[in-house]
Amino acid sequence: MKVFPDKLQEALARKLPPVVIVAGEEPLQHMEACDAVRAAARQAGVDEREVLHVEANFAWGRLTEAAASLSLFATRRLIEVRLSSGKPGQEGAKVLRDYAESLKGSDDVLLLSTGKLDYREQKSAWFKALDKIGLFVPVWPVDPSRLGFWLRDRASRHGLSLDLDAARLLGERTEGNLLAADQELQKLALLLPAGARVSPREIAGGVEDSARYDVFTLMDACLKGERARVSRIIAGLRGEGVEAPIVLWALSRELRILLSLQQHLDQGQSLEHACKAQKPPIFEKRRPAYQQALARLPLKRLHKLLLFAQRLDLAIKGASRVPLWEGLHDLSLTLAGGRGLLAEQPSSYRIG
Repeated sequence: MKVFPDKLQEALARKLPPVVIVAGEEPLQHMEACDAVRAAARQAGVDEREVLHVEANFAWGRLTEAAASLSLFATRRLIEVRLSSGKPGQEGAKVLRDYAESLKGSDDVLLLSTGKLDYREQKSAWFKALDKIGLFVPVWPVDPSRLGFWLRDRASRHGLSLDLDAARLLGERTEGNLLAADQELQKLALLLPAGARVSPREIAGGVEDSARYDVFTLMDACLKGERARVSRIIAGLRGEGVEAPIVLWALSRELRILLSLQQHLDQGQSLEHACKAQKPPIFEKRRPAYQQALARLPLKRLHKLLLFAQRLDLAIKGASRVPLWEGLHDLSLTLAGGRGLLAEQPSSYRIG
């Protein structure tokens, strides 16, 4: 059964299941979800804990042995399997499926801590077998549109009252890095009296910019038309040393997807059908962002942007005079609905 992190403690209080799968790549919520399972296990009298780290050449038989062995010190155990990749492989999949079938009559608890589980893994036999008898806790990054509200609620845990404007500013400075955001709130809680109301001034004066971005965050901002955020992300990616070809690959890919969607729509197909026709298909959650982008980007501009992306590719290879990072910023901004100087006038840059 799927349970989101904010509802996990409530679910664990009702009943400690034999299996809990915590999956995702957001460190703070992942850590706290695992801590909540451990705390619930201790509360239920599970005193012994065994940790198995799944690395290269891991012998999955160790899990089978751990499940079959009797404890000398406790009647119940928490068996923690830490799988960073989210893909157990053939051997691991079989062992996990067999483990689920062998749990009848066992009082042990399995905590499977993994990276992101894609939709294929969530349809696999091993996942369905474990999910059927336990809890699945997907850990997703907080959506930027909700980050300010999330931080405001989080501040109350530390005895602070956070203005929404202050929460949004803190979100801008820590986006993609919730650990840093929580550390800043802890620091403010130490510096300010209990119950203090935090304004944007305290955030601006005391919180350094520790936001972390990736190209997928950039694509999301471009599709949603968040121009100010696009500029911040491009600056962040450049500052973190992300390679320009990776950024260009992601932008070009989105342009081709938008062109393909537009072609399907021009043929009289629905957006749903057009999204399902993509490889891989576009999930329902992301379709509104593509719909927004298509509404503001006519076909002619999409073709123009793709041509500009080709010029940037030549710039990477040293065959064009287009300034590279400025061009990437311009391409991203125009994709988000802005009017960039370079992307609007690519003909002014001849191929050298």
